[in-house]
Amino acid sequence: MIGRIRGTLIAKTATELLIDVGGVGYEIDIPLTTFYGLGDLETTVVLHTHLVVREDAQLLFGFGTLDERTLFRNLIKVNGVGPKLAITILSGIDADTFANAVRSKDVKALVALPGVGKKTAERLIIEMQDRLPALEAGSKKPFAIKPADNLADAETALINLGFKPQEASRALGAIEDTSDSVENLIKQALKNLS
Repeated sequence: MIGRIRGTLIAKTATELLIDVGGVGYEIDIPLTTFYGLGDLETTVVLHTHLVVREDAQLLFGFGTLDERTLFRNLIKVNGVGPKLAITILSGIDADTFANAVRSKDVKALVALPGVGKKTAERLIIEMQDRLPALEAGSKKPFAIKPADNLADAETALINLGFKPQEASRALGAIEDTSDSVENLIKQALKNLS
């Protein structure tokens, strides 16, 4: 998986970038929040990325911060939310406001986002409750990345083995002791999937 890209910004629009990395141009879909943080053309940029492989395409999504990428990865695990809708959500609301809307069950705030109807907003609130890390009092970064997250590593491994993100998430969610090693988490999840 391509997790990070560093290269020269060749072209940019509000939703897509072209970055030259060693003579190869990568087309990267981005949310507006990342677009606003970009510099001028011909400058060096670093983006955290997420690669989506489908039968008909390989799509690379880029984010200015790890927090945005983490939220994106959690959003695409929600039933009915694909990568394009997740990018649209990230373009319309910042991570902090989104977390507050989910925690306060504010359906109106989520329905105001493009592409999000009432049913999707309700699904986001239900399914994202468990996926939002706890906010520390006064913390400005609610989606801080943990240095070693065995559960996330196990989930990534299951997805790389060909399981759908929702299947991997459900299988790992059924495990009682999630503090185990990545290897044991994968074994238990595979038992749950069979």
